[in-house]
Amino acid sequence: MSPRRIMVIAGETSGDMLAADLVTALRTQTTAESNDSANPLKPRAGLALEFFGAGGSRMAAAGVEIAVDMSPHAVTGLWEVLKRYGKFKQLLNTLFQLALDRKPDLIICVDYSGFNRRLAAKIKNYLRSSPGTSSNWNPKIIQYVSPQVWASRPGRANEMPSAYDLLLTIFPFEKDWYTARVPQLKVEFVGNPILDRFKAAAGTINPNKPSAGPLLLLLPGSRLGELKQHLPVLLPALELIRSKRPDVQARMILPDESLLNQTHSMELPADLEVQIGNLADSLAQADVALASTGTVTMECAYFGVPTVAMYKTSWLTYQIGRRLITVDYMAMPNILANEPVFPEFLQYEATPENISRAALELLEDKSRQLEIKGKLRKVIASLGETGASFRAAEALLKFLA
Repeated sequence: MSPRRIMVIAGETSGDMLAADLVTALRTQTTAESNDSANPLKPRAGLALEFFGAGGSRMAAAGVEIAVDMSPHAVTGLWEVLKRYGKFKQLLNTLFQLALDRKPDLIICVDYSGFNRRLAAKIKNYLRSSPGTSSNWNPKIIQYVSPQVWASRPGRANEMPSAYDLLLTIFPFEKDWYTARVPQLKVEFVGNPILDRFKAAAGTINPNKPSAGPLLLLLPGSRLGELKQHLPVLLPALELIRSKRPDVQARMILPDESLLNQTHSMELPADLEVQIGNLADSLAQADVALASTGTVTMECAYFGVPTVAMYKTSWLTYQIGRRLITVDYMAMPNILANEPVFPEFLQYEATPENISRAALELLEDKSRQLEIKGKLRKVIASLGETGASFRAAEALLKFLA
């Protein structure tokens, strides 16, 4: 039997990680000798899979043939995307042609929702308008991770049934949201991969702090635009915190070397430890974190780390976003808890003074730390059980049966 071809597209660091986990689960599911204790499902031995597509280093390490490196294309905000419209259009056309040339059996779109929805729609429109010209090629297209249409522009959900055969969600409320609004879209909640990722790393995590003083983590984001917006706020905030608490030890975590290279012109404090990757180990040691409102806030929640969440973007993106966003909070732990478990400071409120004050309150109020940790345990419990990547893999393999 010839291998089944699977095209995977992930555009950002978090998506690259999710895609790598999913590819690993798919390989495990189709390996006859598989006896992975974390795998709750019966392997489908003998099904050969071939992966290619667009992503980053983690997907490559998982065995995906990277036809397009997406690392340079992680940008934030509407204005930032518009400035690079020509480049994104060229990228979309390149991946569209790659799909036509390689004719995958499955196309898995991981996060990166705006770009992936347009690519999926372009492929589906081509197939609908060219019957018989594609040699019976009719790939199933799956979106893994729901776009945040429940937070802004919910009308975009109406475009999804014509683009996707299946949506796999990682937050429990999302399936009911779609069922109520777009019942014709097939949606499955598979659980959250964060549970698997950190459970698998549990044996290597070192919870011992490097010093007697409290450890403060700086988590500015995974994209260059976030670093440029957030570090000019976080570094002065750190200075203000240390003026009150000189015993605080600070560590900044960046996802890869490319972002570290971008910080060389930013005059980082000499005593700020900078670490590439290995976030779990640092979260296990941390007392408080200062974090971008992205995926990393869920990782902070998993480890029960009281966190000050912040986000800044361009003026135009903020002005558009504040008119479109309908949720009360930006950090996902706050959305899931329906209350500000993590203090949030956005745009003009994201000042060194506000962030440092909130961080000092968290550092010095032990009873509040315990209260936050209790609420975070409930947030993580709401995500369900481990095995998300395997359940997602099982849902995809049904298309190949």
